[in-house]
Amino acid sequence: MTEKYMLKCPDCGKIIPDRYTNVCPGGCTGLIRANYRKTQLDIQPLPGVFRFSDWLPVTGHLPSDAGPVTYKSEVLARELGLSHLYIGFSGYWPERGAQIESCSFKELEALPTTVRMKEKGNGILQISSAGNTGRAFCQVSAITGAPVVVVVPESAVDRLWTTAPAENICLITVDGDYTDSIGFGNAVCSIPGIVAEGGARNVARRDGMGTVMLDGTVTAGRLPDHHFQAVGSGTGGIAAWEAAMRLIGDGRFGTDLPSLHLAQNEPFVPMMNAWQDNRREIIPETDMPDARHAVSQVYADVLTNREPPYSISGGVYDALSATGGTMDGITNVQATEAEKIFVDAEGIDPDPAASVCVASLIKAVETGAVGKDDYILLNITGGGYRRVAEDKDRFPVEPIFSVKGGAAVDEIRRDIEAWVNTHA
Repeated sequence: MTEKYMLKCPDCGKIIPDRYTNVCPGGCTGLIRANYRKTQLDIQPLPGVFRFSDWLPVTGHLPSDAGPVTYKSEVLARELGLSHLYIGFSGYWPERGAQIESCSFKELEALPTTVRMKEKGNGILQISSAGNTGRAFCQVSAITGAPVVVVVPESAVDRLWTTAPAENICLITVDGDYTDSIGFGNAVCSIPGIVAEGGARNVARRDGMGTVMLDGTVTAGRLPDHHFQAVGSGTGGIAAWEAAMRLIGDGRFGTDLPSLHLAQNEPFVPMMNAWQDNRREIIPETDMPDARHAVSQVYADVLTNREPPYSISGGVYDALSATGGTMDGITNVQATEAEKIFVDAEGIDPDPAASVCVASLIKAVETGAVGKDDYILLNITGGGYRRVAEDKDRFPVEPIFSVKGGAAVDEIRRDIEAWVNTHA
């Protein structure tokens, strides 16, 4: 291979040149992966997430210090009786060197995705989000000027802010839930000049998230035995699995895949239901019979994707199967109690989704699913909201358009086209 990377389809094995390609041109449905020329990871003298540029599907970088930070826990580890608990913190905590000003690990996805679009694509990125992903792409737009179209539920609009003025964001709110936003966002991509960022199918998003595993492994000097993460779509779990496979191929960090311990927030637990029933397929009537009501009841509503990449080749089911993983459900009470424990022990506020993750670790310790001397990577996917409010100005992103759930894009097509023509 002469290029830095090529894309490969896991179904047909076809090697695919990257033209911001997110699906196999042969029609296969599996998640295509980036195959990198370098099989050993060298940390590059670049800022933030781009220090892992060897295994990111980009050649350039952005001047951002946002990247994963891993440290060995002392207080929480002592309280749980764990000898080797490493915390991967993706948020804002300057005392720890954490500089993700959107306070979400979704910024690890947004940075390389923005660069990949500039290098391999042609158009304005469209992002559908329950809040965190949208905020992360807005933040990157604020620091780069790259235009984006973001679609979120109306209830999530307060989560859309940046720490620098942003003038190139088309924010559309939908009177519905996350899945309604995904549906409208897909329709928006029928407008010329707007390109879907790709979600789980986007190798830049997955490999950006995978840097948490890379940083945790490099920091500990070996692959973890267990990786804990809360999931909505499960893409972060897939990313951790893929990164771990590359690290095994590196040859310096161990030969065993970490067990993935993924958690959802009860009562919305479709992947947990399917996994614990040993099914590859999610059955909506069985696994999420009253999805909208369940979504309205969770503490961490960013963990509520009704169409996760669970069943497809290379998806969540395969990641759990390959790693001997688990999928658990966490109640709101367990999440909020774990949040207090984490704040008291580590001194920083986690995102609600990260609190679900902490609760799943506490539960695993109590049930004996992990040993006291096991190496554990706890993926805190967001946090530091109080800290960033102290240090930074926050600029709300105001909606340009608002639509009803299930609305046709034609209702505002001409207005969006006018925005695209102004910002392209």
